[in-house]
Amino acid sequence: MALSDLLYPDNPKRRQEVIRLHQELLDCMLVNFHATDELITVLNEHLGCTIGQIKMEKGGTIKENCDIIIQAMSEIQREVWKIDKEMKEMLEPMLYQKLYDIKEPEVEKIAIAHKVFSIVLGEATSIAGMVAVKLIGSNIIIVAVNKLVTLLAQIGASVLGGIGIAILGLGIDVILQAILGAVERDQLLAIVKSYEEHLAEFKAASEKYQRAITEVTSMVKCKIK
Repeated sequence: MALSDLLYPDNPKRRQEVIRLHQELLDCMLVNFHATDELITVLNEHLGCTIGQIKMEKGGTIKENCDIIIQAMSEIQREVWKIDKEMKEMLEPMLYQKLYDIKEPEVEKIAIAHKVFSIVLGEATSIAGMVAVKLIGSNIIIVAVNKLVTLLAQIGASVLGGIGIAILGLGIDVILQAILGAVERDQLLAIVKSYEEHLAEFKAASEKYQRAITEVTSMVKCKIK
């Protein structure tokens, strides 16, 4: 038994907690990578965007992977703002306002958006108008993205940021060494607290983000069928 375990008998329990929380964080991040990549595919295929696909870097740190998602989300935000700007410039003010009017039938909004994209892209898919309306007519995705970007930046800047991703499937000792390599052993409690604080809010924001994206991607899949 390590001397630190004799002096601090709760350390073994805290180590197990660190591993569990780390796994939860990685699982949550991986789902966010997949969801973001799905949305990027939809934007590229139907709205003429050219956003690069993303994937989790298994050899990178938590911060490096947070930065990858943040960059992708920032590009998505820019594309949504660009779409909104194009709509505003090409439509009469009354038609543009209809896109944001919750009382207006969605079918009419989609028809308006589709006309714009047919001009912008030369030829737009039948899904383009639907996707555009979902993105600019509802701020759910943008609100979710903004929240998640803030949380990812906080996680990357925290004590967790320097911890590596590529520790899944390894033995407990190896996992602990990877997680605790850059910090003192007696900081276990601080690490657990950091994980718990960030993870609770991150999971809640991630669920909202993923639901918002699923709404768009499911709509596209149903239309294709």
